[in-house]
Amino acid sequence: MKSTINYIAEIFRAIWSLLTGMKVTAKYFFTPWNNVTQQYPENRDTLVMFDRFRGEVIMPHNENNEHKCTGCGICEINCPNGSIEIISKSIVNEEGKKKRIIDQHIYHLAMCTFCNLCVKTCPSEAIVMGQKFEHAYWNRTSMTKVLNQPGSKIMEGIKE
Repeated sequence: MKSTINYIAEIFRAIWSLLTGMKVTAKYFFTPWNNVTQQYPENRDTLVMFDRFRGEVIMPHNENNEHKCTGCGICEINCPNGSIEIISKSIVNEEGKKKRIIDQHIYHLAMCTFCNLCVKTCPSEAIVMGQKFEHAYWNRTSMTKVLNQPGSKIMEGIKE
């Protein structure tokens, strides 16, 4: 008799525990205004990712095709798996001093872990994380990108 009562009490405790856990699920099921699911392929044109999203590394340029990258290589050094490669060249300016400028700022998207260390350590804030998230490519070579645009130069007033 006592074991039967304990058995029935255990069943009621299990049902109560199940209902307690399902309370959160039921709340989201019956409140559609709290919807966080994106209808992805249909809303591709209007989809905006949240601010902290890390899509890919980009180098912003202004309307005069100028960027802030000095070619110091700190982002390349701090990248844990070598997804950033900076190819720089030396030029001689008007005063006869040698100056290093970037020739290519190469970003290997296939190797990137999106850790954001390159962006955090850049002293001139030349690179940022972009919002693009569609990275399906047929060819792996398409995942290697040159961040600086052709013919771009460094902005005036950037400390080298």
